[in-house]
Amino acid sequence: MGFTRKTLPALVAAGLLIAGLAGCSSATAADPEATDTAAAGTFAVDENTIVFGVVPDSVDTETNYQPLMDYIAQETGKTVEYHESTDYAALIEAAVAGKIDVASFSGFTYVTATNNGAQLTPISSIITAEGEEPGYYSQAIVPNGSSIKTIADMKGHKVCFVDPSSTSGYLFPSYNLLEAGVDPETDVTPVFAGKHDVSVQKVGEGVECEAGFAEDSEVEKSDKVTVIEETKVPGAPIVVSSVLPADLQAQLTDILGEVTIDDIIAAGITGADTDAFRSVFFATSPVDDAYYDTIRDICEKTNATQCQG
Repeated sequence: MGFTRKTLPALVAAGLLIAGLAGCSSATAADPEATDTAAAGTFAVDENTIVFGVVPDSVDTETNYQPLMDYIAQETGKTVEYHESTDYAALIEAAVAGKIDVASFSGFTYVTATNNGAQLTPISSIITAEGEEPGYYSQAIVPNGSSIKTIADMKGHKVCFVDPSSTSGYLFPSYNLLEAGVDPETDVTPVFAGKHDVSVQKVGEGVECEAGFAEDSEVEKSDKVTVIEETKVPGAPIVVSSVLPADLQAQLTDILGEVTIDDIIAAGITGADTDAFRSVFFATSPVDDAYYDTIRDICEKTNATQCQG
């Protein structure tokens, strides 16, 4: 079945955008005290350990990131400690508390964390195939054979979201529902699945959820759901703590800013030379804080609670 691909329009005029960004700016902006702290260096655990935090997207999260963590460990000579939070909110809390050194966030999680005081700098985003640009798709899905054909048709139904702080599993879906005249809080019965793969599973079963949303990489694994619409989402950032020693920040930026799977394999990380890792990683592409202004625009439009500092 065909589906509609959406491209988000500009949501606010330039003047309003500047005003809005004043409240949504990253904690990495120029600040003498922050700069001094970064130069001196503060670690989540100790100088021999890098804590790598992740958004718990699926059951395969740790396996997907292991070769990248092994690469960081080899290049820095430090132990890389995996930190998977119980949910998006917990990872944001860990970032705000300074308990992670490097992380792979969703765009929305990054904006929310910095709005709440986390000192993070985005350095790159993972792409999964040659020639791609950073980004992925938030997909609206229904069980195969469903009478729901559009997002507007979701009104009055049980709808699976991933997590209130998920970019592709809540923020962009909320915006698209509002654009279709459907209030995501009152016009549907929201169900928060917790992970993208669980959202897909529940929609496929068609019991707890009659429709839903998830990122494309998890949707494509299921033969029980149909994609009815999708929207391009800014690529998820790899971020580095802005209070790490300045030389380590520079090294991590060099290591993770533009690295390919071939670079990682050539460095001796044999775990990268697998079909499983190739399916989720081809290279990283540089991004910066301004790249996530689209998410801040959506925050303005939806007035999402999670956007607030």
